[in-house]
Amino acid sequence: EVELVESGGGLVQPGGSLRLSCVGSGFTFEKSLMRWYRHPAGKMRELVASIHITRGDTEYGDPVKGRFVISRDNDQKTVYLQMNNLRPEDTAVYYCNRRSPLGVEYWGQGIQVTVSS
Repeated sequence: EVELVESGGGLVQPGGSLRLSCVGSGFTFEKSLMRWYRHPAGKMRELVASIHITRGDTEYGDPVKGRFVISRDNDQKTVYLQMNNLRPEDTAVYYCNRRSPLGVEYWGQGIQVTVSS
């Protein structure tokens, strides 16, 4: 059974940093495209960042370019999202997502990130 478990969320002041972690199990980690999405209250879900586990290619949504960094640790089967210079508009529930080579999507349970003074 595929499982994705997020951690590292919480409350942070504007300008602060957080690092989210997503630990995967039940699948071949290397054969994955891993992504972070976020869903702000009352708005559409949006792609934050993605990383191809084998190639290491990364992509970022425009609102987070230059502030967020996605990375992975293959040995730990973990994907990270380092979030710097956080803004109130980054407040959302963040979800870890895995897309298999056959295009099947898997989701974590989501974790709240709140940026507020």
